Amino acid sequence: MSRRPFELAPTVEDLKYVYDHSAVPGRTAVVMTMGALHEGHAALIRAARERVGDQGFVIVTVFVNPLQFGAGEDLDRYPRTLDADLKTAEQAGADVVFAPSADEVYPGGEPQVRLSAGPMGERLEGTSRPGHFDGMLTVVAKLLHLTRPDVALFGQKDAQQLALIRRMARDLNFGVEIVGVPTVREEDGLALSSRNRYLSPEERHTALALSRALFAGRDRHAAQEALRARAREVPSTHARAEALSAIGESRAAADAHAVATAVPGGPATVRAAARQVLDEAARIDPPLRLDYLALVDPSDFTEIGDAFDGEAVLVVAARVGATRLIDNIPLTFGSLGAAS
Repeated sequence: MSRRPFELAPTVEDLKYVYDHSAVPGRTAVVMTMGALHEGHAALIRAARERVGDQGFVIVTVFVNPLQFGAGEDLDRYPRTLDADLKTAEQAGADVVFAPSADEVYPGGEPQVRLSAGPMGERLEGTSRPGHFDGMLTVVAKLLHLTRPDVALFGQKDAQQLALIRRMARDLNFGVEIVGVPTVREEDGLALSSRNRYLSPEERHTALALSRALFAGRDRHAAQEALRARAREVPSTHARAEALSAIGESRAAADAHAVATAVPGGPATVRAAARQVLDEAARIDPPLRLDYLALVDPSDFTEIGDAFDGEAVLVVAARVGATRLIDNIPLTFGSLGAAS
């Protein structure tokens, strides 16, 4: 099937016109962005196209939402690269880019009625950026109404944002499927972000501590789970360990003994492994200034305890120079932990 012509819709009326004059027998997907598109955004658009197929319709929104920028944040310096964004969106499989102005989205000025992100929106990113999530949910809700999609795709790099959008869709009965797409990283591990362009070469080197800290936590977790799995296979009694040693299974015996005598690990050691990397980065030049490191339950973004069982997210936010970066990695604790 040949692709329908790619279009730019700068107004709501233009978007309605595209809808009215496009025969769309399949589902509609939306990918919401603030522009300055990179490979991470392209991956979202490709995932949207795959989700709805050739018969479907893929909309990309490009809108720098003033409601989610606080005092002293980078609204004015946030990159605007619409011409390049249009090329990226078209090549990745979009049918239309909806790129409205602030006056188009908020006629008459900032809206008097806004959504509240609730308690989850006050934690972590919400503490560091008061009001950010209220502004984000308000524009996402509005864009969902304007684009009328069957499915909306968001990057997992913004894990708290994704969790709040899912909660909004559920709590307020939006008839939209919310899909998370894995984080895209550069070859050195740095999560792709429009803000990466602000980093000097020296600052970028420091910024790599974010992903290295997450990977250190992940690797510590994997080692713990492997050790626990080995312990389940090899009972850790002293007699059993001696028997294993006698038949040459000294490694198994050592593992069993280690599990029997080690200080309990779990979430605490995952946090400690990540924190060590971040502490080292705070002592180099230029330094990393940590905002937060947390290991949270993705359902409400509260810290998990040592007895936690299930899906978790290790999240980090920090500043390098004038640039604030976030990153995260999913982990699984408990009976499925070995598969993380």
